[in-house]
Amino acid sequence: MADDEAKRSSLKTELLQRIEALGLQQSIFPSPDETIDSIVQRLENVNPTVRPLSVNHLSSLVGSWQLIYASRGTVVTRKLVSLREIGGGIKIKRVWQKLVASNREQISAANCAEFDLPFLGEWRLQADGVWRWGIDEQVAKVTFGAFSVQVTKPFGFSSWSLPELKIPVLEFLRNEALWTTSYLDSQIRVGRGATGNLFVFRPL
Repeated sequence: MADDEAKRSSLKTELLQRIEALGLQQSIFPSPDETIDSIVQRLENVNPTVRPLSVNHLSSLVGSWQLIYASRGTVVTRKLVSLREIGGGIKIKRVWQKLVASNREQISAANCAEFDLPFLGEWRLQADGVWRWGIDEQVAKVTFGAFSVQVTKPFGFSSWSLPELKIPVLEFLRNEALWTTSYLDSQIRVGRGATGNLFVFRPL
């Protein structure tokens, strides 16, 4: 146990240093780093929370988490890549996830992103969804029921904002995806999508 704790501490220090060296604008756009991915895999091998979705660990899982690394980008940053190449100047301010336990087998999740668009100001996007799971307390089925967009600082003016536009997703159009929480402690959370995309979070 002591050996695992020492190993976790060393791996987390190296992981955070390498992610910080990348900078936010690179670490969450589609640009996988083999060294970072290798460190995460070794960290997953000494995961102290094997069943993060069990009722015993939900208190550690829920809360607000800042995304600090995405091996293949996120839904938002992948869309912004082409815009950034065309117009340049797009700056991601932060990407985070809010998790709230609805009951023993369900979590409400809000995936949020704030970014600056040249001349248009600061925008916020949010996807509201639900995690559900059964016997397997590491893998959840995720569906999103609504998306919203808001201009929080139009044209760079911080004194006013525009109303939020919320777009519900009709039930028959909702897609279900698998999400694995492959590592969890008080300092780091790692998630993996069904296609292998790797996400590293820190408490916000």
